[in-house]
Amino acid sequence: MKRITQVTIVFCLSFIICFANAKLPAPTPEAKEAAALAAAKTAHGNKVADYQLCMAQDKVARTYATRPKAGEKPVEVPACKDPGKFEPPVVVAVAPSTAPAPAATAAPVAPQATPQAAPQAATPTPPAATSAAAPAKK
Repeated sequence: MKRITQVTIVFCLSFIICFANAKLPAPTPEAKEAAALAAAKTAHGNKVADYQLCMAQDKVARTYATRPKAGEKPVEVPACKDPGKFEPPVVVAVAPSTAPAPAATAAPVAPQATPQAAPQAATPTPPAATSAAAPAKK
């Protein structure tokens, strides 16, 4: 019975290790946008919570400041900054590249000199879009 338990534990651990080492596919652009939106909502929620905490602290400070002890000067309470209404981040869409994929060549081909062949102009590729509103990871 002990042997079966040991084999079962080893099997379960190896199964867990295999899943831990599995790689997930790269997120799609839609998933990235959804993650950026969720991060922005969380950041705004944190700002709202900080504002509410500041307001509660101000209320206590004002109550305390109205009753200064003898010889103390009144406490100045700084103003709280209201975060305002949530505004979703602006996402810059990138058009898919229409450039053909480079073909694999087995051997280099020498170019033929023809007077009619004109050099091809390089087409500029659009820069990768980055979300300026995405918070940096800590």
